[in-house]
Amino acid sequence: MESAVIEQLLEKYFEGETTLAQEQELRAYFSSDLVAEHLKEYQAMFAYYNREKEQTLALNQEFPSAKKTWKIYLAAASVAVLLGVGYFTIQPFSNATSIKTTYGTYDDPEVAFRETRKALELLSGHVNVGVNSIQYIETYEETKNKIFITE
Repeated sequence: MESAVIEQLLEKYFEGETTLAQEQELRAYFSSDLVAEHLKEYQAMFAYYNREKEQTLALNQEFPSAKKTWKIYLAAASVAVLLGVGYFTIQPFSNATSIKTTYGTYDDPEVAFRETRKALELLSGHVNVGVNSIQYIETYEETKNKIFITE
């Protein structure tokens, strides 16, 4: 076969304009021993295509099933939920005696009133500091709105 015809077919092949019969011609030409010297570089490419075409896909391959992995995750989640529920239902019964000794109580109502009052005064002092800072922010916003008029 003339090398000019093969070169034209190669150009059409690389442009994606060949028919199946023309591609078959190219494969046959490059699989023969009569390939021109300047076209030898394409011989390996067509040999690769022929070799890949002959390989078959094994259809009986087993792939890990997604259903099996979801079942495993579901079982693990169920075990975790059961352990959590069991832990939190047993926990109050095991610590029932230690709660009284841990937190303590006041027998005298006057002492309890004084201690509660101290705690609330401390809390209100911190809240008042927060309220003062909010007033600074409001002043800043008013000033900013006077300078940068937004509509």
